[in-house]
Amino acid sequence: MTKLLGVIAIAAAAFAVAPVQAAKHAMGGCSGANLEKTETAIENMADGDSKFVAQKEIAAAQGALLSGKMRACGAHLNKATHAAMGK
Repeated sequence: MTKLLGVIAIAAAAFAVAPVQAAKHAMGGCSGANLEKTETAIENMADGDSKFVAQKEIAAAQGALLSGKMRACGAHLNKATHAAMGK
């Protein structure tokens, strides 16, 4: 019985830590350095729809960063990066 309780406690701890780890990973992508790299790539793009989309996403990422919404910032930065790469 005590082994079962131990296993349950470990499983509960793992489920409690998983969302925290996911949030840390999402926030790691939104940094000043990553924003700067993406902005530089966007500046060097040829004018067109992809550049417009990338500029829009980088602006949204900056707004989210300033608002402290790190997950949203990471999502917009990811979209801007993909648009800058032509994906």
